[in-house]
Amino acid sequence: VQLVESGGGLVQAGGSLRLSCAVSGVLLEDYAIGWFRQAPGKEREGVSCIGASNSSTFYADSVKGRVTISSDYAKNTVYLEMNSLKPEDTAVYYCVADLTCWGIRTISGYPFHYVGQGTQVTVSQ
Repeated sequence: VQLVESGGGLVQAGGSLRLSCAVSGVLLEDYAIGWFRQAPGKEREGVSCIGASNSSTFYADSVKGRVTISSDYAKNTVYLEMNSLKPEDTAVYYCVADLTCWGIRTISGYPFHYVGQGTQVTVSQ
């Protein structure tokens, strides 16, 4: 299983970014794909997740209304559209694959088996 994130970068506050997670080795119909982020000196935070076959979606309160997660089955890719970005959104964003979104929802200490390399998102004032 391989997860490759892309789309991170430097953006001004109020701007937008679309992160991509290209998945190989498993199908989106069978696995939930989620995103967590980690800023320096802070614990991981579950950001969003989409269940297998789009069965459910989860958004952290901190991003609700600003972030949309979606899947492209033809490309086996999950997207995280982030709008109205704030400096506190600055972090490395990681894509994960799991059987459910429970790990992203609970996050603390959860041992994800499949994790991407991460993509840096930096939001300036």
